[in-house]
Amino acid sequence: MAYRQYNPHPALADYIDAYWIATGDANKIQTEKILPDGCVDIILNLGADCRAENGSLTLQNEKTYLVGTMTRFKESSLNPESELLGIRFKPAAFLSFYKFASLHEITDQTLEFDEALSPDLKKTKTDGRIYLDQFFLAKLGKPNNQLLNIVTDIQNHKGLMNVGLLAERHCTTVRQLERNFKQYIGVSPKEFLNLVRYQCTLPLIQNNNLGQNLAQIAFDCGYYDHAHLTNEIKKYTGEAPTKL
Repeated sequence: MAYRQYNPHPALADYIDAYWIATGDANKIQTEKILPDGCVDIILNLGADCRAENGSLTLQNEKTYLVGTMTRFKESSLNPESELLGIRFKPAAFLSFYKFASLHEITDQTLEFDEALSPDLKKTKTDGRIYLDQFFLAKLGKPNNQLLNIVTDIQNHKGLMNVGLLAERHCTTVRQLERNFKQYIGVSPKEFLNLVRYQCTLPLIQNNNLGQNLAQIAFDCGYYDHAHLTNEIKKYTGEAPTKL
């Protein structure tokens, strides 16, 4: 699989993480593991039909799909004619562009997206990033800046916070945090904290140049012990830390 990603217009950088393109290998069908990242994606299928959601869903040619926040890994199969274009929205940013009752309704789901709300596939093919920038700049509404700031705070602390402290730091209540996170991100504050902690821990395991044992990494990253770390990593990646 060939994968490329591009930065959006600077005015969109607080809301869109990247535009990305994935194309299949010319000689074989490939299965790719997609890991949770706390983001919501729109995917436009510019190529042949391909399988997603661990084989349970077909992404059809010239259709657009909405991928809710993931809490577990998924697998997709790309064939030689596959070409997927994605827009990856930063956590809590999707509803700055679209009206949606609650993203909690689509957590861990991939659904066909309304064509009337989607970027135009033909313009996307011809004008690429320039068209996507224009499209999303025109759709950008009033963001929930408080929640975006809370997300940034969590990321800066590598997920090593508790929900009560988070609410106190941002002059809100735990109940309000629960409502906002489920509406704007799709998961609870605790789930998001765990997800960010995992994202910060994964590179330490994969690039363990200092030869630290897993118990030390677990301690440094806020896990109870080696077993707790292993269970969380397997939940998100499907692999034990020693297999990464």
